[in-house]
Amino acid sequence: MKHVTRTGRQFVGGEVREIQDVIVVEQTVRILLNGEQVAAQVASDEQLRELGAGFVIAEGLADEVESVTVEGNTILVTAPRLCGAATEIGSSGGVSYRCGVRHVRSDLQITPDEVRAVTGAIFSDDWEQTGALHCAVLFSGGELVAKACDVGRHNTVDKVVGAAVLAGLDRSRCVLGCTGRQPSAMVKKVANAGIPILVSRAASTDQGIATASAAGLTLVCFSRADRFTVYTHPERVAAPGG
Repeated sequence: MKHVTRTGRQFVGGEVREIQDVIVVEQTVRILLNGEQVAAQVASDEQLRELGAGFVIAEGLADEVESVTVEGNTILVTAPRLCGAATEIGSSGGVSYRCGVRHVRSDLQITPDEVRAVTGAIFSDDWEQTGALHCAVLFSGGELVAKACDVGRHNTVDKVVGAAVLAGLDRSRCVLGCTGRQPSAMVKKVANAGIPILVSRAASTDQGIATASAAGLTLVCFSRADRFTVYTHPERVAAPGG
């Protein structure tokens, strides 16, 4: 991931000093689906194939992806398109398509220890260095199978979804963990990807919870240290000793 160094004046208590900080680089990338631009996203420069594949799946534009190539800052995706072109600025902070929300069907169940393992993996050396990135992870069969960091929390979800798509993983057996809060547009992405369990270190909103409930998605928030809160479909999280 690209970084630059910038000079700053740091105030600590009654002292002032000049410092050199490591700053993450942002860029604008274009996503084209079958030759038509469907998004222009501010993003970090890693995992752009995954970003393109994940975006079209997570936004409900397609059920499958045929190919993804990257040319500079342009991501070219080929896929059988399902949804029209009506867009809005979503509660995730990125562009969102009005394609509805798919219903998740999965009998996957995890334990509280597995929830904590997912949460523990949501860590990034780049975040520690810059303080400017979100992170998402994807688990399958209890193992970490994908991880992504980006300046946009919505991009991190798209990237790990895209990693699953490109690897041909069964997303109905996956658990997604992320750092960002969970309004409706973020929850919608995970549901459209067919992932049944979403774990966040942050909060949700009322519409995020409502979307998860209607979509059949298990939404776990405030997952920190030894505690977490399950808002919807708790049957997928086994009770201790159960």
